[in-house]
Amino acid sequence: MVIIQWFPGHMSKARRQVQENLKHVDLVMELVDARLPLSSRNPMLDKIIGTKPRLVIINKKDLGNDLETQKWVHYFEAQGILAVKINSKEQQTVKKLTKAARLVLADKLQRASERGIQNKAIRTMIIGIPNVGKSTLMNRLAGKKSAITGNRPGVTKGQQWLKTNEELEILDTPGILWPKFEDQTIGLKLALTGAIKDDLIPKDEITIFGLTFFSKHFPTELKRRYNLTDDDLELTVVDLIMLLTKKYGFRDDYDRFYDLFIKEVRDGKLGTYTLDIVSEMMQKDDEDGDD
Repeated sequence: MVIIQWFPGHMSKARRQVQENLKHVDLVMELVDARLPLSSRNPMLDKIIGTKPRLVIINKKDLGNDLETQKWVHYFEAQGILAVKINSKEQQTVKKLTKAARLVLADKLQRASERGIQNKAIRTMIIGIPNVGKSTLMNRLAGKKSAITGNRPGVTKGQQWLKTNEELEILDTPGILWPKFEDQTIGLKLALTGAIKDDLIPKDEITIFGLTFFSKHFPTELKRRYNLTDDDLELTVVDLIMLLTKKYGFRDDYDRFYDLFIKEVRDGKLGTYTLDIVSEMMQKDDEDGDD
């Protein structure tokens, strides 16, 4: 698979907007997908935000494997970054994120309190690649309140301040994707969950990756969904695709099975899953560090 490069002009502009507006916020909320907590992070973000306080929001917790999601919470905390797992559709999301934001900024808020500044709203921006649920989260945080716009610092065309409650104000920013995926596996993971355009990676490659992954990490779900046996999972992935294509009556129309499989993975028909396995990702980091 070739290295995928996908950096539309509006995303380059979004990156500049983030850098220009950092001075107007107290912390950055980094939104990631519970199904790929590491692969859905923007590796440029460290350079973009520098030392600005950060909170990692692991969204779509209802779609990710709960055990792995909790491991990722511990992983981020070991890096010195507070992480909170949410389902942005839930009612308590605003309260949960407000509490977490106050925890990240506890020292700063304490110093402000000692200077007599009480109940100052926390200003933040939420950054995330496409398809991590940013729009849903923003709608949940904004509620029925209209967006605050006007003569406020940091407000540019296409951006607006959203007031969630008396404690939190959010500067809306566009989604940002990095310039290229040098790690082919990351590209496949993003493609399988729908984070990048479907025509960027051939569907047969996405399906081969997905079936191989589920056979290894979530075989029970794979067998349940497609009525497979242990012997079926011993087949090569190509033979397994041929078996499933015929089982669905698609004859030799493998494209129909590719479309079906990818859609079912995205729709959660194979159950909850996490494509980033903490132990494997940490092992890869160690191997890369030895190079």
